[in-house]
Formats: sequence, structure tokens, C-alpha cells
Amino acid sequence: MGFRIRPIALGLVWRGDALLVFEGRDDVKGETFYRPLGGGIEFGERGEEALRREFAEELDAELRVGKRLGVLENIFTWQGKSGHEITFLYDAEFTDSACYRREEMQILDDDAIARWVDVADFRDGSKILYPTGLLELLSADQ
Repeated sequence: MGFRIRPIALGLVWRGDALLVFEGRDDVKGETFYRPLGGGIEFGERGEEALRREFAEELDAELRVGKRLGVLENIFTWQGKSGHEITFLYDAEFTDSACYRREEMQILDDDAIARWVDVADFRDGSKILYPTGLLELLSADQ
């Protein structure tokens, strides 16, 4: 398999000042990080469609997708391997208000947990938010 650029769609779902993110771990860097939920855009699929599909697969939840907030190019290493993504960021909300009352949600297709994290934790540097550039985009928007 050669190198490739992967298009992804991520949903920014808010509960007050807290953003819904999953917690990831890079054992090579010794780093715990957080990223909004979403995933790969398949050929012939629009970003909004990919986001709705990913939330259905990951949380069994229906999503209302709002406006596109921005696009980030993310070149990174994870677990010692290089990656390159074009990330489409969308404002989004759950259609079922019960989702907002859950503190944690098991991601169904991965061994990870989604949780609400106050954006102040990212701004003060106590937690790491990916993709790179997202925090600056949020700061410009708020």
C-alpha cells in the first residue's frame, strides 16, 4: 500500500462549552489526545453524508449536520506511521436529546470512548486536541 491523502469529515457537537471527542493514545509518542468523532469519506459520498454514516456506525446515533466550519490539512505521525488527511469540519447536533445527557458513549466499531471535554482544557494545554489547527479555528469562531 502506497502513501495517500485521506479525506475525512469530523462533527463538532457541543454541550455548552464541552466538545464531544474520543480519547486516543499514541504509545510511540507516549501521548493521550482527543479528536472529534467522524471518519473517512468514501468515493461518491459527500462530507455531510459521511458524517451521518460515521455517527450511526460509531454511536448508533442520528446526527443533524449544519454548516461546514472549515477545512484543515493534517500531516501527522501516529504509532510511528505517517498520515495525511484533508479534514472537513462540520457543526453538528444529535437529533435525540438523550445523547446530551450521557457523560460517556462507547464507540461501537472501536475500543474507544467518546466523552464531553470542556474546550478550556484544550486551550490551557492540559489536554491535546487534534487535528492540528482545530483549536485555532475554534478560537477564531468563538
